[in-house]
Amino acid sequence: MTGPGTNTYLVGIDEIAVIDPGPDDQQHLDTVAACGGDRIRWILVTHTHSDHSPGAAGLKARTGAPILGFDGRDDFEPDETIGEGSCLEATEFRLRAVHTPGHASNHLCYLLEQERMLFSGDHIMEGSTVVISPPDGDMAAYLDALRRLKTMRIRSIAPGHGHLIGDPKAKIDEYLTHRGERERAILDAVRAGAETVDAVVERVYADVPEALHPIARHSVHAHLLKLRSEGEVQGADLDGQWSAAAAR
Repeated sequence: MTGPGTNTYLVGIDEIAVIDPGPDDQQHLDTVAACGGDRIRWILVTHTHSDHSPGAAGLKARTGAPILGFDGRDDFEPDETIGEGSCLEATEFRLRAVHTPGHASNHLCYLLEQERMLFSGDHIMEGSTVVISPPDGDMAAYLDALRRLKTMRIRSIAPGHGHLIGDPKAKIDEYLTHRGERERAILDAVRAGAETVDAVVERVYADVPEALHPIARHSVHAHLLKLRSEGEVQGADLDGQWSAAAAR
């Protein structure tokens, strides 16, 4: 689902911030440390999933740089917690944290203010959509954060997976349109009698290889929870029964 791997970014020349050191892969961490050397001053993570944050401790051991992130969990312990609006001031650049919950409740994007480049982690990816997996994943929060990013002045997106995105607004519109279409199809499926997440997946994700259906279940569940909060459906569990809400 995430292509060839997780992107690690080195920002700066004289002072370097590393964004998303990735998994605890010794060869990868050795390479990052060799590229930055003693110029690596900060280690930032976008969120604490296993392909983004575990390498932070190993990179700190190699460089002595402090680790920054939204909170400590999933065996990740930051030296400094940061959140919406937190700024990292270097001699050559300024990074501003943007809290973007949805894929993960502790997800941060980082805006390189001089270049207006957004390091988007897993909130926006190139080449695929983003899995939203409750309970930590929240579809309503995810869509709200996308809409907020759309209002910001962003020239390009450096995603956690895939290549650079040169037209941020078009990509965000693509994501919002895709999610809207999926949600309407999910609601139609429930209204037509699909009573379980698996039954909805079979109808709505017929265009997706079956090998990916177990992952799609989580995003369907996230959409259903959002629809429930809006009074459109009834149900609760990933493996439970769902039905359309009574007409209002």
